[in-house]
Amino acid sequence: MTSDRKIPLAILLCSSASLAYEVALTRIFSISLWYHYAFMIIGIAMLGFAASGTALALQPRLREMGKLGPYALLLGIAIPASYLLANQVPFDPVRLSWEKSQFFHLALYYLILALPFFCTGLVVATAFAVQSGRSGLFYGADLLGAGLGSMGVLFLLGVAAPERAVFVIAAAPLAAAWALGGTGIRSFTLLLIGLDLLLFLSPPGFAELRISPYKGLKAALRYPGAALLKTYHTPFARIDTFESPAVRFAPGLSLGYLDPLPRQIGLATDAGEISAVTAAGDPASLAFLDYLPSALPYYIGGRERVLTIDPQGGLQALVARRFGAEYLVKAETDPAIVAVIRRDWGEFSGNIYDGRTVTGLARSWLAGTGDKFDIIDISLQGTEPYGSFGIAEEYRFTVEAFTEYLRHLEGDGMLAVNLYIIPPPRTEFRLLATMAQALAELGVAEPARHMAAVRSWGSLCILAKRSPLTAADTEGIRRFARERRFDPLWFPGLTAAEASVYVKSRGTDYFRAFAAILDPAQRERFLADYLFDVAPVRDDRPFFRYFLKLPRSAEIYRIMGGKWQFFLEEGYIVPAVLVQVAVLGLPLLLLPLLAGRRERNSGAPGRRLLPSFALLGLGFMLVETALIQKIILPLEHPSYAVATALASLLVSSGIGSLMSSRFAPLRSHLVPAAIALLIVIYSFTLPALSAAIAPAALPAKVLLVFLALLPLGLLMGIPFPVVIQRLGLVDPLLIPSAWAINGTLSVLAPLLAIMTATAFGFVSVFWVGASCYLLVCLNLRAFARGNGH
Repeated sequence: MTSDRKIPLAILLCSSASLAYEVALTRIFSISLWYHYAFMIIGIAMLGFAASGTALALQPRLREMGKLGPYALLLGIAIPASYLLANQVPFDPVRLSWEKSQFFHLALYYLILALPFFCTGLVVATAFAVQSGRSGLFYGADLLGAGLGSMGVLFLLGVAAPERAVFVIAAAPLAAAWALGGTGIRSFTLLLIGLDLLLFLSPPGFAELRISPYKGLKAALRYPGAALLKTYHTPFARIDTFESPAVRFAPGLSLGYLDPLPRQIGLATDAGEISAVTAAGDPASLAFLDYLPSALPYYIGGRERVLTIDPQGGLQALVARRFGAEYLVKAETDPAIVAVIRRDWGEFSGNIYDGRTVTGLARSWLAGTGDKFDIIDISLQGTEPYGSFGIAEEYRFTVEAFTEYLRHLEGDGMLAVNLYIIPPPRTEFRLLATMAQALAELGVAEPARHMAAVRSWGSLCILAKRSPLTAADTEGIRRFARERRFDPLWFPGLTAAEASVYVKSRGTDYFRAFAAILDPAQRERFLADYLFDVAPVRDDRPFFRYFLKLPRSAEIYRIMGGKWQFFLEEGYIVPAVLVQVAVLGLPLLLLPLLAGRRERNSGAPGRRLLPSFALLGLGFMLVETALIQKIILPLEHPSYAVATALASLLVSSGIGSLMSSRFAPLRSHLVPAAIALLIVIYSFTLPALSAAIAPAALPAKVLLVFLALLPLGLLMGIPFPVVIQRLGLVDPLLIPSAWAINGTLSVLAPLLAIMTATAFGFVSVFWVGASCYLLVCLNLRAFARGNGH
């Protein structure tokens, strides 16, 4: 018989491996497909957990403690096997429009990858079902294991590619199986651990990660003479350096420049977004920099003190150097790019990242410095004009961010934003509206007198000043555009005839659109009437690239040529996945409930507690998702936010669960009400916390955020084991059904959180989560009264 004292350890090891595998899969999906398809992993994982509850409810013979060892063994096998099998499935979302078989491949993905999480669910739910009286201990071990897994996987991904890390992750549940099993299982687990070690050290060809041929890196490497140079892995990104004729990085280069470009080395992040490192050894070869639209602010303004934001391969830093910047600061969001260039391409790039270099969000660094600049230069350009996922959070381009940038300009300084023109016009209009709003909040009554824009055939430079543009400024813009055959789109005094001389575009009148956005009297009408949502964005709704208007979907579909994939890329993948998850999850939810009616001992008292399981699954994940999104701003990177939030919430929730089994007052129905109140308090205080710690060093910020989330996490870990224990007293046969309900609602919550945030902001997500906990309080109170407690 299984030793009781080993069960919490086994749960901890299995939960740790499960969450570590989930994180590794998000990295695998980001590289092999695209970042936004990593959202599917959340649904896949929680569906696996929910399915385990359904299986246990339908098959009571599975609920035996003696089966925990085999379940852990199955998990240890399923983790590497599911990756290897899924890697052979030829799923590619790009081909969904012309290959109906891709839907079958997508279903295979769900089935194969859900298996490890199903096995984890069997371990945890079986322990709850058989020994509900120890639910606090088991749930604490579950959450502590998940918290340790979220931290440990980062160290693992720092030394190994995610597709190799899965073989190491599998060792944790195999160790649990060894601890719980007999002689036969122990020998088999040792054999499997040895096999995983062999696969980790010397992975076979079929274990190599399959990357979509439509991603930027794969497309560039298909050119004649292209070569992959080196691959680098960090916990948060894969960086590839390569050479290819596709790497010709000179965004919007004037057609009047006919000389060849210098040698450039491609930099691919997660095999998708591509930038380039330019050879800086020969000054004569850098003459092309004078012919870029992004040279505009250097041509007409002061340029002694310059801040370049996200120069990636360093092109805009080279522009600043060429025009004589004496004090040049480079602020790059991705520290991996800086490390790669410094390590292997320093001399080649002209040591572009030596000296004054900042990694992380520029706005956070600016918040802690008194420096002011003649030019703040922001680039949104890679070697190709890729769009971006609509629901990716972007704290760099909110009203609050632009206000911070403008505050750090010298009296006559300029803020410049450079971007590709990707039809239909959306990004440029939102940038203009957001910058105009930031100027207005700094007291500028007429933003039209403070802004200018110039375009080439393929890119655009937008300028903003806190002081009005002078006659010398506007004459310089005219001269700059005329000499390079660019078109000015806006500056004070520009006429419509001057705005479309060299670049003719049908269907888009940039001049009139810019005039309407910059005129406070016309702006609201233009934003309301325009096909896409291009209104300014703020920190509470930082989805800068989410442009869809639901009522205009049919018109957008027609304009985009009947291509529904456009909606997925723009952000509708979230409701699409929500529908998928709901369709798959509904049977998992209903089957155990229908089966439960036939159970002899399944009566009404226990069923009255089931709403609490649904509300706890929904509330916990809503709050967790909102917290992760909100702490991206102070921690400057989504991966840091995910790791810190999960570690803090899961570890503290695990401690709270353990405390609930020892201290009776914590089992009161008033605890969920206290959680609801605390969530509301956090929704108001998090922005102030972000602002207060923004200037601190990253390790200090991680520690402060970790500590700040502990009180909330501690309380949030209490209700679930308490409700499990109460259900075990009145109707233990319903525990697997309760687990399935909790898991199904946990699947839906992150998707609902993002959809709510895009519409109403993250404060609303917090309040919905708080409402869930308040309803749990009422449900527990009603249950206690109905049972005479």
